[in-house]
Amino acid sequence: MTMEPSTASKTERRPKLSERVVSAIRSQVLSGEIPPGDKLPTESRLTEMFGVSRTVVREAIATLAADGLVEARQGAGVFVKQHPAHAFGSIGLETGNRISHALNILEVRMGIEIESAGLAALRRNGAQEAQIQEAFFDFDRLLALGETTGKADFAFHRAIAAATNNPFYVEVLDALGTRAIPCDVTSPWGTDSALSREYQEGLQREHLAILKAISASDPDAARAAMRAHLSASQQRYRARLSGQQAGYASARTGPPAT
Repeated sequence: MTMEPSTASKTERRPKLSERVVSAIRSQVLSGEIPPGDKLPTESRLTEMFGVSRTVVREAIATLAADGLVEARQGAGVFVKQHPAHAFGSIGLETGNRISHALNILEVRMGIEIESAGLAALRRNGAQEAQIQEAFFDFDRLLALGETTGKADFAFHRAIAAATNNPFYVEVLDALGTRAIPCDVTSPWGTDSALSREYQEGLQREHLAILKAISASDPDAARAAMRAHLSASQQRYRARLSGQQAGYASARTGPPAT
């Protein structure tokens, strides 16, 4: 039995057309059907194959590139990268909007990013600290303009991973891609609430605590701040699940009998 549209959770959205294209191409790449080094069909051909617009195809390609699976070569086309992160790329294989999948990715991020924050506090050089700050202030600039902040959010976390001076931290984040950031418009778990100014201002306060600890060369505080940030994200997702359950129960209960 399905819920009527009027009673379904208003915070959840249907998967975008580009997500269907991303899912199909990613499956072919990770299965080896399109091997590393091969060129993807042309943009025109992809629009025909999937029955979508060029804008949808371009958005899908941008997502795949952000996930580290393909790269665009000017004047030549889009090619499957020689060494896509197969071990981690499967994490992003499912492009539906199931919250359980988002929670799994957050758990992986906690296992990686808490320690990366601590290492960044100990190992970062001046240029790397500047990159973290630049990403932080770029988020702030975009927020003030009312523009999407997902890319800047990901850049902030990626700059911290790079500041560990251990390339594997960066590789894992690149494999997860920007889609792991809820406030990015390409994320299958983004909602109106996640894209709201209030939500993102809260994220920025959490980012500031991380930035201050790294700048202070305090690894314990950096780990604690990152743990608090990602734990808060987990709580936000669980609250959405609770809201869905409450909405479902309310829809099934209906008005009292007279």
